Amino acid sequence: MSNTTANLSDLQPKYTTFQLTALVILRMLIGWHLIYEGITKVINPYWSSAGYLLESKWIFSEWFKSIVANPTALKVVDFLNEWGLIAIGLGLLAGFLTRIATIAGIVLLILYYFANPPFVGLIYSMPTEGSYLVVNKTLIEAAALFVLAAFPTGSKIGLDIFLFRKNKS
Repeated sequence: MSNTTANLSDLQPKYTTFQLTALVILRMLIGWHLIYEGITKVINPYWSSAGYLLESKWIFSEWFKSIVANPTALKVVDFLNEWGLIAIGLGLLAGFLTRIATIAGIVLLILYYFANPPFVGLIYSMPTEGSYLVVNKTLIEAAALFVLAAFPTGSKIGLDIFLFRKNKS
């Protein structure tokens, strides 16, 4: 073995079993939550994102409301929302294309947050499940995905092991 190879292996981060387990549990919990949210939307024939988008009060509110005004755009957004949640959740749960699933999850959750942020002075007709000020569970889940994006959990425990296997010759 050459010195270069030995030096490169020294640069690989080493995770304790506890660290890796904690990260994978977090990834799988978020994955399960997103899959469940997607499935409940798919099986409910009356579900639509229209109500949520019409409640928008912040910087993209006109864009979100224009989606509702266009029936085709609304159908596309509903489809992408339902199946995007399921695909992202499956990727996280199985550790498959984990980096892509993590980044897609962050983008989706940030869009949810931008649509209905918990800011002072913004009053929504739909009740929330708690009292939030700036930080809500959507932002926390997006931040947790951001943390997960920094760690290659899928290539340690997940299907990414097989997808991104390096040939050792």
